Amino acid sequence: MSKSPTLSAPISWVCRRLVAEVPVDPNAIATWANMVTVGRILISPILFALIPSDSYGSWVAFVMWFFLCVSDGFDGYLARRHGTTKSGAFLDPLADKVLVLGAMFTLVSRGLFPLLPVVIIAVREVAISVYRVLVGSRGISVPASQLAKVKTLSQQLAVGFALAPATVTDADWTWKVLLWFSVGLALVSGGQYAVRALRHRQFQRASGA
Repeated sequence: MSKSPTLSAPISWVCRRLVAEVPVDPNAIATWANMVTVGRILISPILFALIPSDSYGSWVAFVMWFFLCVSDGFDGYLARRHGTTKSGAFLDPLADKVLVLGAMFTLVSRGLFPLLPVVIIAVREVAISVYRVLVGSRGISVPASQLAKVKTLSQQLAVGFALAPATVTDADWTWKVLLWFSVGLALVSGGQYAVRALRHRQFQRASGA
């Protein structure tokens, strides 16, 4: 007995088309992965506005934060599926910085996060972003290191626990530990980028570039 046509068939076809293994030009800008990344940046101000001014947390803000963090993995999946691009290597870390720093400074303004660790993280992120722009102008891509990805995850978890009503006050040690842990990772991974930049410069000098 044949199945009657349903709406799931065309939806499944569209989904397969979206994630089809169609290679992209490494210099391309308009890619599916970049569209998801830019969408995360554009939606972020809505999240910041939803973060409550009290210390009770918000499930709405938590759920929105969760989906924005999960979408980071989705655009990474699309990038691996279609092929990475130079623009994606720049935009993806930028979106992470906009989301994390925006949420953290909002939590500072709400009197929840202490200012010092957030400033340390922000200085590191700005320094690495400037470095990426400078070397990117020379055609050099600087993707995030594995340690930097763990750092981003710890920052996302810190914000998540600070937004969840179940942990923001009753289990505040969760986001406090994760916040300072992410500070340590930010400093160590930032040092890795500095060493990499120094070695690249020494290589250029040795090769007469």
